Amino acid sequence: MSREGAESGSDCGSDSGSIGLDFAYCGDPQPRAEQRDPDSGAAPDDGMHFSDDYCTEVKPRILLMGLRRSGKSSIQKVVFHKMSPNETLFLESTNKICRDDISNSSFVNFQIWDFPGQIDFFDPTFDYEMIFRGTGALIFVVDSQDDYMEALARLHLTVSRAYKVNQDINFEVFIHKVDGLSDDHKIETQRDIHQRANDDLADASLEKIHLSFYLTSIYDHSIFEAFSKVVQKLIPQLPTLENLLNIFISNSGIEKAFLFDVVSKIYIATDSMPVDMQTYELCCDMIDVVIDISCIYGLREFGGGSAYDKESVAIIKLNNTTVLYLKEVTKFLGLVCFLREESFERKGLIDYNFHCFRKAIHEVFEVRTNVLRCRKQHSRMQRSKLSTPNSTPRLLL
Repeated sequence: MSREGAESGSDCGSDSGSIGLDFAYCGDPQPRAEQRDPDSGAAPDDGMHFSDDYCTEVKPRILLMGLRRSGKSSIQKVVFHKMSPNETLFLESTNKICRDDISNSSFVNFQIWDFPGQIDFFDPTFDYEMIFRGTGALIFVVDSQDDYMEALARLHLTVSRAYKVNQDINFEVFIHKVDGLSDDHKIETQRDIHQRANDDLADASLEKIHLSFYLTSIYDHSIFEAFSKVVQKLIPQLPTLENLLNIFISNSGIEKAFLFDVVSKIYIATDSMPVDMQTYELCCDMIDVVIDISCIYGLREFGGGSAYDKESVAIIKLNNTTVLYLKEVTKFLGLVCFLREESFERKGLIDYNFHCFRKAIHEVFEVRTNVLRCRKQHSRMQRSKLSTPNSTPRLLL
C-alpha cells in the first residue's frame, strides 16, 4: 500500500442541481470519463474483481454538519486524507457541499458529505429530503471552545428535519476541539450539551431520537475512535466480526484484539472487552510504524509491489511484558493483538488460530459479495426486460 493509496477521492457530482441552486458540490470541476452509478457513486463494472470485492455495495452516506469553523473539514482531512492537524489551520472555510468517496481506497465503504455551515434548511432550493433519504449517519460537530447555544439550536433543527425523512439515521454529536479544555471542563461541557440537546428533543415530543455524544480532537486519537464507533454502526457484519474476535482471543490467550482498516486507522470491530484509549493509541502508532517502515524497506526494486500485503507482520515488545502483534487479514484489514509475553510463547497456536480467523473473515465477506453479485445480475436482467434490442424502452401497460 503506497502513500498515494491512502488518499480518498473527492467527487464533483453532476446532479448538484437537485440539491439546490446555491449549493453545488466541490471537487474536480472536469467531468469524469466513466459513467457512475447514481446510487453508489461507483463506476459500473461487469465483472467482480478482488479489488472491488468489498466495495460493490451501495455506499452508506455520512453527513458532516455544524456551524462555520466548527472543524468539519479538518476532521475529514485528518482521518481520511492523512493531513497533519497543524496543516488544517490553513484550510479555507467550506462554501459548497463536498462529497468524498472513501471506498476507493480502503475497506471502509461509504461517502462523506461535508456541508457548509451556512446552509438554510428553509431555503426552497435545498432538497433536504433527497439528502437525508439515503443517509446512514449524521455527524453534527459542535465547537466546545465557542458559545454552543446557536449550534444546539441548529442541531435540533437538523435532527428533527432528518428524522421526519429517515428514522433509521444514526445521529452522532462530536463535541470537538476539546484539546483546549481541562478534564473537568470536558466532562462539564459534555454533560451540559447532552442535557440541553435531549431537553430540546423532549420539548418537541421527539424522545425516540437517540443522540450519541463523543469528545473529539484532531490532535489526539479521539477523533479516530469516535469515527470508528460511527462506522461500526453502518457495518451489517459487525456482530459476526465481534463474535469471531471473541472466539479468537479466548482460544489464544490474547487480552485484546482490534480489526483495523489500515488506511484510515479506524477499527471496524473489536472483542467484547472494554476499549482502553491508551491501548487504541498504541495500535494506531504501531500501524503507522509498520506502514512507514514498509514503504521504505518493503517495496521491491523500482517501486514494485505493495507496502502492505499478505506477508505483512509485525511484533513489538513493550517494557511492561506486553507484546503487540499485527498480521494482515485482507489487503485493507489488519489484526492488532495485545497479549503477555508468556502467552506469546505459544506463537504457533496463535498463528494457527489466526489462520482459522482469517479464513472465517474471508467467508463472511464472500457471502456478502455473492449476495451483491446476485442483486447486480438481477438488476441487470430487470433493466434488459424493460428495453428492446435497440435500447428503446418498452411501454408498460
